[in-house]
Amino acid sequence: MSSLFTKAAGGIGCTVLALPPLGALILAALLGGLSSGGSMAAAPSTHALADIPASMLVLYQRAAPECPGLSWTILAAIGKVETDHARHSTMTSSAGAVGPMQFLPSTFQSYAYPVPPGGKTPPTPWDPIDAVYAAARLLCANGARHGKNLRGAIWHYNHSDAYVNQVLRIADTYAGAARAPTAAAAGAVAFARAQLGTPYVWGGNGPADGGFDCSGLTHAAYRTAGVTIPRVAQAQYDHGPHLAKGMQLAPGDLLFFGTSPHAITHVSLYTGDGQAIEAPRPGAVVREGPANTTASSFQGATRPSAPEGGGAR
Repeated sequence: MSSLFTKAAGGIGCTVLALPPLGALILAALLGGLSSGGSMAAAPSTHALADIPASMLVLYQRAAPECPGLSWTILAAIGKVETDHARHSTMTSSAGAVGPMQFLPSTFQSYAYPVPPGGKTPPTPWDPIDAVYAAARLLCANGARHGKNLRGAIWHYNHSDAYVNQVLRIADTYAGAARAPTAAAAGAVAFARAQLGTPYVWGGNGPADGGFDCSGLTHAAYRTAGVTIPRVAQAQYDHGPHLAKGMQLAPGDLLFFGTSPHAITHVSLYTGDGQAIEAPRPGAVVREGPANTTASSFQGATRPSAPEGGGAR
């Protein structure tokens, strides 16, 4: 790669609904309320919201889950250094790299498939969706998966230590301050992680029932952490306390999905970095994956907590 700007060598009926198209997410990005699709280290900072076009911000967040553990802020920082988020007048470098993420066409082909939702057919490095998803895949193939060798992955994008440092510095400015989880929330997350791979069982409350349904998992997680919440997803949502729209999520928050706030059909447990643990549906197992808070079915989040002085309630 060759930058154009930096030259360098309810437990009942738990259902997950589909993500909306890119255009429907732009307003949410402006409000700073996205936490999925993606793998997000943090909500966008004020600087990120001012510097990154809304459509590109959403795209970075949607593409990041292509590489588990990759923060959208890294993709955004690369997009900033390469073409100022596709603002460059030609998006063509002297080295032959093209498009918003500055791919050599031959390199792009190695990471262009499968064609991402909304991408071009055939894919092209000139298309922002195709290019950002390909960038996430390139980073993943070179060490970014779960942060194993993030610096090395960025170095493979543009072979320069100065480039790596610049990308990491910009990424830091794009991330809003993260909120540390409470002891109860951390306990709930730890319990949920220990259940990964457990079968989904409708109405299930744990191993004695052969597994969990969605709200059975979140109920058991918080009960183990000393916090009592209702058993069914709708009641858990109604119980609150609710987070204000656009408020940054923290590990342990409960995420609710349905057709309306009065028709909640699914709940998951946010674990940080745009990920959540859920018991998704019959035939599946407890899993951790994208939090999907950009889905049209997402109705909001709550933050269960122990009463003052601790203990269950």
